[in-house]
Amino acid sequence: MMLITKEQARCFILRKQGLLGKHRFIGKEGASQYVRQAGCIQYDPVDVCGKNAELTMQSRVRGFTKKHLEELLYKDRLLVDYVDKELAIWPREDWPYFADYRNRSQAHGQTFAGLQELEDQAIAYIRAHGPVSSDTLPIEGKIFWHSSMHWSGNWEKESQAARSVLEQLYTDGVLLIHHKSGSRKYYDLADKYFDQELLKAQNPCPDEQSFLQWRMLRRIGAVGLLWDRGSSAWLGIRMTTEQRREAFQLLQAQGRIQAVQVEGIRGPMYLLAEDMPLLEEVLSSTVDTQPRMEFLAPLDPMLWDRKLVETLWGFQYSWEIYTPAAKRKYGYYVLPILYGQNFVGRIEAAADRKDDTLVVKNIWLEPDVRRTKRLEHAMEMSIKRLARFNSCKGIVLPEE
Repeated sequence: MMLITKEQARCFILRKQGLLGKHRFIGKEGASQYVRQAGCIQYDPVDVCGKNAELTMQSRVRGFTKKHLEELLYKDRLLVDYVDKELAIWPREDWPYFADYRNRSQAHGQTFAGLQELEDQAIAYIRAHGPVSSDTLPIEGKIFWHSSMHWSGNWEKESQAARSVLEQLYTDGVLLIHHKSGSRKYYDLADKYFDQELLKAQNPCPDEQSFLQWRMLRRIGAVGLLWDRGSSAWLGIRMTTEQRREAFQLLQAQGRIQAVQVEGIRGPMYLLAEDMPLLEEVLSSTVDTQPRMEFLAPLDPMLWDRKLVETLWGFQYSWEIYTPAAKRKYGYYVLPILYGQNFVGRIEAAADRKDDTLVVKNIWLEPDVRRTKRLEHAMEMSIKRLARFNSCKGIVLPEE
């Protein structure tokens, strides 16, 4: 088994992620390429200085704008927002792999009395009138319902009938999200945008084990290196410890992943076999390591396994958005700061849409990081870029 240093492991992951050296992903096409490499990126509707998916792209894709992602999703239809790692965005060509999800959703929907009639009403209305939201679909009242795709378990409660019907048809694959206005979703019929061959395609994986392997490959590729341990990187994949270990063994036996030993870390780590040339570049010191400063999204694929980040980088990060204010160590929506090959701190910034101003509430540098002129310049440029990304004309910095 190949032995590599922690520094080499860090460099490999950062180059794989497109966060070190010259930008590998450029413009709208680069955004599409990155999602295909990652398999999926997480979607979260909270917008403080950009939504999670937008910030994930902004840190990697040169020239990326929020409009690029919107077009890829709702105009070009090259990307789909659907369940995967919780709510996620992934390539359209992966639609067949989630056929079993949609089939289970349809079977689940049939357990609710009266839901089929409401679905027929909704489909007929949308076909006649076009995209709707839960506020514009003329279905009144409430029903007892829960989504089969809810990741915290099945539960049933009384909910708005229009919203419930739309969400059921969406998880069934009958509807797609047509567009979003803020956090409000507008739905339209999937057959207006996807041909029947794609809509009716069955999962290419012949059995559950093959599908599990496919999903695990995507997650390993999204992070770069992963270990055979429990991890939030596997979130959304239902598997036992034994199933995960068996899948790792099979993937390695098939030559689809390679094991490496990182010095100082117990047990092997794994990368995609197709990424071995990149690792060899890192080991030969021929890889581009030109430093950049990037602010990472809270649910960035780089941070999917926070224990891994802590082990390789010595950097502890917790997203405190759901932590009571009095118990937060840093802030509500804080972004890790990556500079070159190191995490150097974190930043809390919020876009004031009313005043077109990016308000930088605080910057915390790691204890061993010195405020050099080069660091200060990189920070200034990165903050200006974040302001432009949020269409902010002014910047308010924290008092010294």
